[in-house]
Amino acid sequence: MPDPNGFLRYERQLPKRRPVPVRIRDFKEVYPPAGEELIRDQATRCMDCGIPFCHEGCPLGNRIPDWNDLVRTGAWAAAAESLHATNNFPEFTGRLCPAPCEAACVLGIADDPVTIKQVEVEIANHAFDLGYVKPQPPVARSGKSVAVVGSGPAGLAAAQQLARAGHAVTVFERDDRIGGLLRYGIPDFKLEKERIDARMTQMAAEGVEFRTGVNVGTDITAAELRQQFDAVLLACGALAGRDTAETPGRRLNGVHLAMEHLVPANRVVAGLQPAVEIDAAGKHVVIIGGGDTGADCLGVAHRQGAANVIQLDQYPLPPDTRVAGVHPWPTWPVILRNYPAHEEGGERVFGVAVQEFVDDGSGNVAAVRVADVVVERINGVRTVSVTPGSERDLRAELVLLAIGFEGTEQQPLLDQFGVTRNKRGAVDTDDTWQTPADGVFVAGDMHRGASLIVWAIAEGRAAAAAIHTYLGSYGELPAPVRPTSQPLAAV
Repeated sequence: MPDPNGFLRYERQLPKRRPVPVRIRDFKEVYPPAGEELIRDQATRCMDCGIPFCHEGCPLGNRIPDWNDLVRTGAWAAAAESLHATNNFPEFTGRLCPAPCEAACVLGIADDPVTIKQVEVEIANHAFDLGYVKPQPPVARSGKSVAVVGSGPAGLAAAQQLARAGHAVTVFERDDRIGGLLRYGIPDFKLEKERIDARMTQMAAEGVEFRTGVNVGTDITAAELRQQFDAVLLACGALAGRDTAETPGRRLNGVHLAMEHLVPANRVVAGLQPAVEIDAAGKHVVIIGGGDTGADCLGVAHRQGAANVIQLDQYPLPPDTRVAGVHPWPTWPVILRNYPAHEEGGERVFGVAVQEFVDDGSGNVAAVRVADVVVERINGVRTVSVTPGSERDLRAELVLLAIGFEGTEQQPLLDQFGVTRNKRGAVDTDDTWQTPADGVFVAGDMHRGASLIVWAIAEGRAAAAAIHTYLGSYGELPAPVRPTSQPLAAV
């Protein structure tokens, strides 16, 4: 039974981040390991509610009150088992998920919610440190084979589930290393890459084969995959970056999509290339976009030694706390979200939109011309109105577009598998996660559009269950979470 007075005795508290002057000199994770006493105190705040709304807030259906109470009593092995029952990679979600579970925490109605995300990551840390994370190879092989195209969280979660059920699983990745956006899109100060490598070691011992540097549709055709494997899962992500192609000056030197900046920076940190071509060092940087990717660009720019950084957002400055009449508990609230990168420096400007990228006369960007705007929905249509006379220029020698993604990339494998992108740039499936092509399944961002890592893992697990059924249900599949295969609005 949980401590009924825990939330009265302990206030919400997170571990201290590494000092800003220290951490901006490297790319190591911002948060050091938390002390065990702190985490047990925070887990003690969980009330084990009669109706745990945190379950509904979590796309994976994590058994949050269960492992909170196990941490409270020091039962770390049992907590790790409970956490891994619904989540293949809690060390990823505990670092990267925005924690919709905390927004749905009952304690959050009148107090600060439980630090669910921090407890989760510390359970994962303990699980690795104490040797609880071990390979779980299948008892018997099914004789069936599955190709997984894409090695992001959806593809990896599906691969692990299917391998543990006894199927022969091969993961194909066009990059030179496994991990998808986890590897090259997420900076190390949020996720150091040995976390991915540790899971790859476990999965390889469970029978998963990894093939990198293979671009399906080019290096190997869809027909060849279908001939070699009994089922195929497409988990290629949603990497088509949203652009501002019609904005005057877009093609000036120094204006880039965010991933053109983040990917090479990650490769340098990994020691895979000596330097980056798109370097913020000594430059005035403008980041367009106020979300996670923009914050990632901000943190990288600080570490590269930018002279100044301004981050722009079309929407007005959101409130610091939930507005009950607009976003009532337990819905996901629109509030000001401050990332660790924001305390490292830079300026945020809200309620503005770019009107033009200004040429320095030599084909290089010199400034970003912005204007105040009002964003409204009129008859269900999003409209952006410019305030006359509000135009002004912001100095910029480097501009990074972090305004989201338009869906999965148009690539040869889509035509070869006979699947098409819908209006959202995603690929539709039926209720069994299957495309119109028999035996070809889709999951993750490729299916629902750019979304949260926790949704990707949930979809990968659910698609694995559907593939397992399609293959005849040989062997025992680890318990899946089964979200609907029909796309829902992302948190």
